[in-house]
Amino acid sequence: MKKAVYAASFDPVTNGHLWVIQQAARLFDQLIVAIGINPEKDYTFSLEERLDLLDETTSQFDNVAVASYENQFLVTYARGMEADYIVRGIRTQTDYEFERRMRYINSDLDNSITTIFLMPPREIAEISSSFIKGLVGPAGWQDVVKRYVPEPVFHKFIEHFE
Repeated sequence: MKKAVYAASFDPVTNGHLWVIQQAARLFDQLIVAIGINPEKDYTFSLEERLDLLDETTSQFDNVAVASYENQFLVTYARGMEADYIVRGIRTQTDYEFERRMRYINSDLDNSITTIFLMPPREIAEISSSFIKGLVGPAGWQDVVKRYVPEPVFHKFIEHFE
């Protein structure tokens, strides 16, 4: 069985994240979508909210499980989950440089795990959680944000920011 881990902070999950999840769910028998917890980072949504939003937005995939991990390298978490693959999304050249370095470090830590890079289509390539959160505030922000996040996430934004 081909098993992979796709990890991010998912604060919040975006249509870009969802695209990567859709592609990876087709490629692997099982996909674990994991929220990596960084105690140094301030989050807009709680871990519980992010887990719930991921559960809701991935419920149509029978082979996707949602989890979280803390205080370990992604490659160590993947090995603990018996995954042979790590899935990463690449949107920009900056992402590529960062992910390339991480791939080599991960391979130094455990060379039995393969990193797979997926590049989203142009129309969602620039979407990031930080970008989405930066759109909140000005008049009409709801119409703009709605275009870039799954429906459950949009409703959580309305609840959180209005």
